[in-house]
Amino acid sequence: MANRLQELLSRRPLIAPSMLKCDFGNLHREIARLEQADFPVLHLDVMDGHFVPNLSYGPMVIERMRELTSLPFDAHLMISDPAKYLDDYVAAGCDAITFHIEAVPQPTDLLERIREKNCLAGLAINPGTPVDKIEAFIPHCDLILVMSVEPGFGGQKFKPVALDKLSHIKKLLRNDQLLSIDGGVAVATIGDCAAAGADTFVCGSSVFNEPDYSEAHSQLLAAIGAVKR
Repeated sequence: MANRLQELLSRRPLIAPSMLKCDFGNLHREIARLEQADFPVLHLDVMDGHFVPNLSYGPMVIERMRELTSLPFDAHLMISDPAKYLDDYVAAGCDAITFHIEAVPQPTDLLERIREKNCLAGLAINPGTPVDKIEAFIPHCDLILVMSVEPGFGGQKFKPVALDKLSHIKKLLRNDQLLSIDGGVAVATIGDCAAAGADTFVCGSSVFNEPDYSEAHSQLLAAIGAVKR
C-alpha cells in the first residue's frame, strides 16, 4: 500500500479516467489507449441500483480489466453495503477502495479494514452532505472524494458547491492524503478545482468524448497548470 500511495503522490496532479464512459465493447483497446496517453490511474465507478438508481459493473468485470493493465485501480463503490463486498473488490485487483459516508455513517472500522487489505482507503461525500460529517474520520483515510454531481449518472453539470468543500477539506489533510473531485470535471472546470485544493481529478466525458486521449490528458493538465497556486 505504501509504495502504491507514494507512486500516486509523486505523480500529482492525477487525471483519473472514469471507466464508466469507456467503450466496453472494446475494453482491451480502450485500456491500451489510456496507457499510451500516460494516465496514472483508472477510476472504476461501481453502482448497485440501490444506493444509486443505476447499475454499472462489479468485481467480475474489474477482474478482467486487471488482466489487461498494471495501472492502479481506484474503485468508487456507490453501493449500500460496501463492507459486505469488500473482499470481492480486493480480490478483483483494486488498489484503492472508496465508499460513501452516506452509506456508512460510522466508517472508521471499514476504512481500517481496507487498509489492512493493503489497499488505499477512501471516503466519498455527496453534494448535499456537509463536510462536518466526515471531519472526524479524515485521519483514517488515504483519499477523500468530493462529488460535484449527484452520484449514479455520468455527464452531469459541475456543481460549484464542491469548490467550498474542497477548500475546507484541503485544510484538514496531511500531505500524504489525496483529495479527489468527481463529476463534470473538464477543461472549463478543472482549474477551479485545482485552485480549491484538489489533486486528483476524475474525468469521464472530457476524456472519452475526445478522439485523442493523449491530447485530452495534455489539455486537462495544461488547464491545471494555468492556475496559480
